[in-house]
Amino acid sequence: MNRRGLLALMAALPFAGAARAEGAIAGGRLVLHEAVASAHVKARNVSVWLPPGYEASDAAWPVLYMHDGQNLFDPATANFGEWGVDEHLTRLIESGQVRTPIVVGIWNTDLRLREYVPADLIAALPADMRDEVQAIYGGPSLSDGYLRFLVEELKPFIDGAYRTLRGPLDTMIAGSSMGGLISMYAVMKRPQVFSAAACLSTHWPLKVEGLEPGATLDAWRERLVAAWTGVIERGLPEPGDHRFYFDRGDETLDQFYAVFQTQVDQTFRRRGYGPGDFRSLVFPGAQHNEASWNQRLDVPLTFLLSPAPTRNP
Repeated sequence: MNRRGLLALMAALPFAGAARAEGAIAGGRLVLHEAVASAHVKARNVSVWLPPGYEASDAAWPVLYMHDGQNLFDPATANFGEWGVDEHLTRLIESGQVRTPIVVGIWNTDLRLREYVPADLIAALPADMRDEVQAIYGGPSLSDGYLRFLVEELKPFIDGAYRTLRGPLDTMIAGSSMGGLISMYAVMKRPQVFSAAACLSTHWPLKVEGLEPGATLDAWRERLVAAWTGVIERGLPEPGDHRFYFDRGDETLDQFYAVFQTQVDQTFRRRGYGPGDFRSLVFPGAQHNEASWNQRLDVPLTFLLSPAPTRNP
Protein backbone atom coordinates (compact mmCIF):
# COMPACT_ATOMS: atom_id res chain seq x y z
CA MET A 1 0.00 0.00 0.00
CA ASN A 2 1.37 3.45 -0.87
CA ARG A 3 1.76 6.29 1.63
CA ARG A 4 -1.44 8.08 0.66
CA GLY A 5 -3.49 4.91 0.94
CA LEU A 6 -1.99 4.01 4.30
CA LEU A 7 -2.74 7.43 5.79
CA ALA A 8 -6.29 7.34 4.44
CA LEU A 9 -6.87 3.94 6.02
CA MET A 10 -5.55 5.04 9.41
CA ALA A 11 -7.55 8.26 9.40
CA ALA A 12 -10.73 6.24 8.80
CA LEU A 13 -10.23 4.04 11.86
CA PRO A 14 -12.34 5.32 14.81
CA PHE A 15 -9.75 4.40 17.44
CA ALA A 16 -6.92 6.21 15.70
CA GLY A 17 -8.20 9.76 15.88
CA ALA A 18 -6.64 12.02 13.29
CA ALA A 19 -3.53 10.58 11.66
CA ARG A 20 -0.95 12.72 9.93
CA ALA A 21 2.63 12.40 8.80
CA GLU A 22 5.14 14.36 10.87
CA GLY A 23 8.05 16.50 9.74
CA ALA A 24 11.66 15.76 8.93
CA ILE A 25 13.36 12.97 10.87
CA ALA A 26 16.66 11.17 10.45
CA GLY A 27 15.21 8.12 8.72
CA GLY A 28 11.95 6.28 8.28
CA ARG A 29 8.65 8.09 8.70
CA LEU A 30 6.69 9.38 11.69
CA VAL A 31 2.90 9.22 11.85
CA LEU A 32 0.96 11.03 14.59
CA HIS A 33 -2.39 9.71 15.79
CA GLU A 34 -4.02 12.57 17.64
CA ALA A 35 -6.28 12.35 20.71
CA VAL A 36 -6.44 8.55 20.80
CA ALA A 37 -9.48 7.64 22.88
CA SER A 38 -9.61 4.98 25.58
CA ALA A 39 -12.13 3.47 27.96
CA HIS A 40 -9.43 3.26 30.64
CA VAL A 41 -7.34 6.46 30.52
CA LYS A 42 -7.46 10.00 29.21
CA ALA A 43 -7.12 10.48 25.46
CA ARG A 44 -3.60 11.17 24.24
CA ASN A 45 -1.49 11.41 21.13
CA VAL A 46 0.45 8.40 19.86
CA SER A 47 3.43 8.70 17.50
CA VAL A 48 4.35 5.73 15.30
CA TRP A 49 7.81 5.55 13.76
CA LEU A 50 7.95 3.39 10.65
CA PRO A 51 11.52 2.30 9.92
CA PRO A 52 13.39 2.83 6.66
CA GLY A 53 12.17 0.32 4.10
CA TYR A 54 8.77 -0.24 5.72
CA GLU A 55 6.71 0.92 2.73
CA ALA A 56 8.91 -0.85 0.18
CA SER A 57 8.49 -4.24 1.85
CA ASP A 58 5.75 -6.67 2.80
CA ALA A 59 7.69 -7.77 5.89
CA ALA A 60 6.34 -7.70 9.44
CA TRP A 61 8.31 -5.99 12.17
CA PRO A 62 8.84 -6.24 15.94
CA VAL A 63 7.35 -3.40 17.99
CA LEU A 64 8.93 -1.29 20.70
CA TYR A 65 6.45 0.65 22.86
CA MET A 66 7.91 3.72 24.58
CA HIS A 67 6.45 6.11 27.15
CA ASP A 68 6.65 9.93 27.11
CA GLY A 69 6.16 9.76 23.35
CA GLN A 70 6.36 13.51 22.74
CA ASN A 71 10.01 13.44 23.84
CA LEU A 72 11.24 10.65 21.56
CA PHE A 73 11.52 12.00 18.01
CA ASP A 74 10.82 15.71 17.58
CA PRO A 75 12.39 18.62 19.49
CA ALA A 76 9.35 20.72 18.62
CA THR A 77 7.14 18.60 20.92
CA ALA A 78 9.72 17.85 23.62
CA ASN A 79 9.67 20.24 26.56
CA PHE A 80 13.03 19.10 27.93
CA GLY A 81 14.85 17.85 24.82
CA GLU A 82 14.35 14.74 22.69
CA TRP A 83 15.80 11.25 22.80
CA GLY A 84 16.64 11.06 19.09
CA VAL A 85 15.14 7.58 18.74
CA ASP A 86 14.96 7.90 14.95
CA GLU A 87 18.63 8.95 14.70
CA HIS A 88 19.84 6.15 16.95
CA LEU A 89 17.78 3.43 15.31
CA THR A 90 18.53 4.50 11.75
CA ARG A 91 22.25 4.26 12.47
CA LEU A 92 21.98 0.99 14.43
CA ILE A 93 19.86 -0.59 11.69
CA GLU A 94 22.30 0.44 8.97
CA SER A 95 25.19 -1.14 10.88
CA GLY A 96 23.24 -4.35 11.59
CA GLN A 97 23.42 -3.96 15.36
CA VAL A 98 19.66 -4.24 15.97
CA ARG A 99 16.55 -5.83 14.58
CA THR A 100 14.49 -3.27 12.69
CA PRO A 101 11.44 -2.26 14.77
CA ILE A 102 8.35 -0.17 14.57
CA VAL A 103 8.38 2.26 17.53
CA VAL A 104 5.15 3.37 19.19
CA GLY A 105 5.55 6.51 21.31
CA ILE A 106 2.71 6.93 23.81
CA TRP A 107 2.46 10.59 24.84
CA ASN A 108 1.95 11.36 28.50
CA THR A 109 -0.79 13.49 30.06
CA ASP A 110 -1.14 15.59 33.19
CA LEU A 111 -1.83 12.29 35.02
CA ARG A 112 1.60 10.91 34.07
CA LEU A 113 2.82 10.25 37.60
CA ARG A 114 -0.33 8.38 38.63
CA GLU A 115 -0.39 6.36 35.40
CA TYR A 116 3.26 5.38 35.68
CA VAL A 117 3.50 4.45 39.39
CA PRO A 118 2.66 0.72 39.70
CA ALA A 119 -0.47 0.00 41.72
CA ASP A 120 0.95 -3.19 43.22
CA LEU A 121 3.90 -1.25 44.63
CA ILE A 122 1.59 1.28 46.27
CA ALA A 123 -0.68 -1.45 47.67
CA ALA A 124 2.31 -3.22 49.26
CA LEU A 125 3.32 -0.25 51.40
CA PRO A 126 2.59 -0.21 55.12
CA ALA A 127 -0.64 1.67 55.76
CA ASP A 128 1.09 4.61 57.45
CA MET A 129 3.27 5.14 54.36
CA ARG A 130 0.69 4.64 51.62
CA ASP A 131 -0.95 8.05 51.81
CA GLU A 132 2.44 9.77 51.95
CA VAL A 133 3.66 8.05 48.81
CA GLN A 134 0.38 8.55 46.94
CA ALA A 135 0.63 12.25 47.79
CA ILE A 136 4.01 12.37 46.02
CA TYR A 137 2.30 11.18 42.84
CA GLY A 138 -0.89 13.21 43.21
CA GLY A 139 -3.37 10.48 44.14
CA PRO A 140 -4.07 6.75 43.78
CA SER A 141 -2.26 4.83 41.06
CA LEU A 142 -3.86 4.64 37.61
CA SER A 143 -1.28 2.19 36.28
CA ASP A 144 -3.56 -0.79 35.80
CA GLY A 145 -5.89 1.27 33.61
CA TYR A 146 -2.89 2.50 31.65
CA LEU A 147 -1.73 -1.08 31.06
CA ARG A 148 -5.23 -2.05 29.94
CA PHE A 149 -5.07 0.80 27.43
CA LEU A 150 -1.73 -0.45 26.11
CA VAL A 151 -2.66 -4.12 25.93
CA GLU A 152 -6.39 -4.15 25.20
CA GLU A 153 -6.75 -1.05 23.01
CA LEU A 154 -3.50 0.35 21.64
CA LYS A 155 -1.70 -2.89 20.77
CA PRO A 156 -4.69 -4.34 18.85
CA PHE A 157 -4.93 -1.08 16.91
CA ILE A 158 -1.22 -1.04 16.09
CA ASP A 159 -1.31 -4.71 15.06
CA GLY A 160 -4.29 -4.00 12.81
CA ALA A 161 -3.00 -0.80 11.21
CA TYR A 162 0.63 -1.82 10.68
CA ARG A 163 2.54 -4.95 9.67
CA THR A 164 3.72 -6.20 13.06
CA LEU A 165 5.11 -9.34 14.63
CA ARG A 166 2.59 -9.79 17.41
CA GLY A 167 4.04 -12.28 19.89
CA PRO A 168 5.77 -11.43 23.17
CA LEU A 169 9.30 -12.11 21.88
CA ASP A 170 8.69 -9.37 19.32
CA THR A 171 7.00 -6.90 21.69
CA MET A 172 9.12 -4.76 24.01
CA ILE A 173 8.63 -1.69 26.19
CA ALA A 174 10.88 1.12 27.43
CA GLY A 175 10.88 4.37 29.36
CA SER A 176 12.84 6.62 31.67
CA SER A 177 12.33 7.84 35.23
CA MET A 178 8.72 6.96 36.11
CA GLY A 179 8.54 5.44 32.63
CA GLY A 180 11.12 2.96 33.85
CA LEU A 181 8.84 1.88 36.69
CA ILE A 182 5.85 1.30 34.44
CA SER A 183 8.00 -0.55 31.87
CA MET A 184 9.18 -3.01 34.52
CA TYR A 185 5.62 -3.36 35.77
CA ALA A 186 4.27 -4.02 32.26
CA VAL A 187 6.46 -7.11 31.88
CA MET A 188 5.63 -8.25 35.42
CA LYS A 189 1.87 -7.90 34.92
CA ARG A 190 1.60 -8.82 31.24
CA PRO A 191 4.46 -11.25 30.55
CA GLN A 192 2.36 -12.91 27.86
CA VAL A 193 2.43 -9.59 25.94
CA PHE A 194 5.84 -8.02 26.64
CA SER A 195 9.09 -10.00 26.74
CA ALA A 196 11.58 -7.24 27.56
CA ALA A 197 11.78 -3.86 29.25
CA ALA A 198 14.38 -1.11 29.27
CA CYS A 199 14.21 1.09 32.37
CA LEU A 200 16.47 4.15 32.22
CA SER A 201 17.08 6.15 35.41
CA THR A 202 14.20 4.35 37.10
CA HIS A 203 12.67 6.73 39.63
CA TRP A 204 12.45 5.07 43.02
CA PRO A 205 10.87 7.44 45.61
CA LEU A 206 13.52 9.59 47.27
CA LYS A 207 11.84 11.62 49.95
CA VAL A 208 8.55 12.57 51.52
CA GLU A 209 7.57 16.04 52.67
CA GLY A 210 8.53 16.75 56.27
CA LEU A 211 11.48 14.34 56.50
CA GLU A 212 14.94 15.85 56.59
CA PRO A 213 18.01 13.90 55.46
CA GLY A 214 19.26 11.63 58.20
CA ALA A 215 18.29 8.51 60.13
CA THR A 216 14.52 9.08 59.92
CA LEU A 217 14.51 9.49 56.15
CA ASP A 218 16.89 6.54 55.76
CA ALA A 219 14.54 4.34 57.78
CA TRP A 220 11.56 5.51 55.69
CA ARG A 221 13.40 4.59 52.49
CA GLU A 222 14.45 1.21 53.85
CA ARG A 223 10.84 0.32 54.64
CA LEU A 224 9.75 1.39 51.18
CA VAL A 225 12.43 -0.48 49.28
CA ALA A 226 11.83 -3.61 51.37
CA ALA A 227 8.12 -3.53 50.47
CA TRP A 228 8.78 -2.87 46.80
CA THR A 229 11.51 -5.46 46.32
CA GLY A 230 9.13 -7.99 47.86
CA VAL A 231 6.52 -7.17 45.21
CA ILE A 232 9.13 -7.40 42.46
CA GLU A 233 10.51 -10.72 43.70
CA ARG A 234 7.03 -12.27 43.87
CA GLY A 235 5.84 -10.75 40.61
CA LEU A 236 8.72 -11.33 38.22
CA PRO A 237 8.13 -13.84 35.43
CA GLU A 238 10.51 -16.74 35.28
CA PRO A 239 13.86 -15.84 33.68
CA GLY A 240 14.59 -17.19 30.25
CA ASP A 241 11.95 -15.73 27.97
CA HIS A 242 11.93 -12.30 29.64
CA ARG A 243 14.70 -9.72 29.82
CA PHE A 244 15.20 -6.52 31.82
CA TYR A 245 17.62 -3.62 31.38
CA PHE A 246 18.22 -0.97 34.06
CA ASP A 247 20.62 1.94 34.17
CA ARG A 248 21.29 5.14 36.06
CA GLY A 249 23.71 8.05 36.14
CA ASP A 250 25.42 9.46 39.18
CA GLU A 251 24.43 13.13 39.00
CA THR A 252 21.24 15.12 39.77
CA LEU A 253 18.36 12.80 40.79
CA ASP A 254 20.20 9.73 39.56
CA GLN A 255 22.83 10.05 42.28
CA PHE A 256 20.24 9.00 44.89
CA TYR A 257 19.15 5.79 43.16
CA ALA A 258 22.10 3.57 44.07
CA VAL A 259 20.67 2.16 47.32
CA PHE A 260 17.35 1.35 45.65
CA GLN A 261 18.73 -0.03 42.40
CA THR A 262 21.31 -2.18 44.19
CA GLN A 263 18.60 -3.95 46.14
CA VAL A 264 16.43 -4.32 43.06
CA ASP A 265 19.40 -5.85 41.21
CA GLN A 266 19.88 -8.34 44.04
CA THR A 267 16.21 -9.24 43.83
CA PHE A 268 16.51 -10.09 40.14
CA ARG A 269 19.56 -12.21 40.78
CA ARG A 270 17.83 -14.11 43.59
CA ARG A 271 15.10 -14.97 41.09
CA GLY A 272 17.68 -16.46 38.73
CA TYR A 273 18.20 -13.59 36.29
CA GLY A 274 21.75 -13.46 34.94
CA PRO A 275 23.85 -11.70 32.30
CA GLY A 276 21.79 -13.08 29.42
CA ASP A 277 18.48 -11.65 30.55
CA PHE A 278 19.35 -8.92 33.07
CA ARG A 279 21.62 -5.91 32.89
CA SER A 280 22.07 -3.00 35.31
CA LEU A 281 24.58 -0.29 34.37
CA VAL A 282 25.93 2.96 35.82
CA PHE A 283 26.98 5.84 33.55
CA PRO A 284 29.36 8.20 35.37
CA GLY A 285 28.56 11.85 34.78
CA ALA A 286 25.05 11.13 33.44
CA GLN A 287 22.17 13.23 34.74
CA HIS A 288 18.44 12.69 35.05
CA ASN A 289 17.41 14.27 31.76
CA GLU A 290 16.68 13.64 28.10
CA ALA A 291 20.16 14.73 27.00
CA SER A 292 21.73 11.95 29.08
CA TRP A 293 19.21 9.36 27.91
CA ASN A 294 19.83 10.37 24.30
CA GLN A 295 23.59 10.06 24.80
CA ARG A 296 23.42 6.42 25.95
CA LEU A 297 20.33 5.25 24.07
CA ASP A 298 22.32 2.86 21.86
CA VAL A 299 22.92 0.63 24.89
CA PRO A 300 19.30 -0.17 25.84
CA LEU A 301 18.26 -0.33 22.18
CA THR A 302 20.87 -2.96 21.38
CA PHE A 303 19.85 -4.90 24.51
CA LEU A 304 16.17 -4.91 23.54
CA LEU A 305 16.63 -5.42 19.81
CA SER A 306 19.73 -7.57 19.56
CA PRO A 307 19.58 -9.72 16.43
CA ALA A 308 20.57 -12.71 18.58
CA PRO A 309 19.74 -11.97 22.24
CA THR A 310 21.61 -14.11 24.74
CA ARG A 311 19.86 -16.40 27.19
CA ASN A 312 21.09 -17.85 30.45
CA PRO A 313 21.67 -21.64 30.63
